[in-house]
Amino acid sequence: MRAVLQRVTRASVTVDQQVVGSIQKGICVLLGIATDDVEKDLDFMVNKILNIRVFEDEKTGAMWKVGTKEAGLEILCVSQFTLQAQTNKGNKPDFHRAMRTEEAKATYELFLSKLGKAYCPTKIQDGKFGAMMSVEIVNDGPVTLELDSRKFTYDN
Repeated sequence: MRAVLQRVTRASVTVDQQVVGSIQKGICVLLGIATDDVEKDLDFMVNKILNIRVFEDEKTGAMWKVGTKEAGLEILCVSQFTLQAQTNKGNKPDFHRAMRTEEAKATYELFLSKLGKAYCPTKIQDGKFGAMMSVEIVNDGPVTLELDSRKFTYDN
């Protein structure tokens, strides 16, 4: 499972000219689910997203001291199968590592459920699975991190 996490001052997702999810200060997470992802990958990602320290300690001003959960900030999640693209051969991205739609949708919904149980569901927004989405992100910093539940364990 791969994710791109961005610290944002605000972010939103629009589908068919309707805003379906929006947050103020927090993180925007683009999540790509692989064919071999299992519950352990979900648990890793939920823990990492909630606790990775990308915010400053408001008392001391020290950077990289507080995670999203500890700060009580918002999260916008967007499913993005393209994060599983293989691009080493040729010029056309290969998406065979991306989980098929129906299974990916169920896995994504389980991810959101686990995230909500580990945090505050009212602080979590998401896009619309499988839809063409316009994602507006106002990156703060900019801070952008790549997360991978199994870094260095994929077969080439």
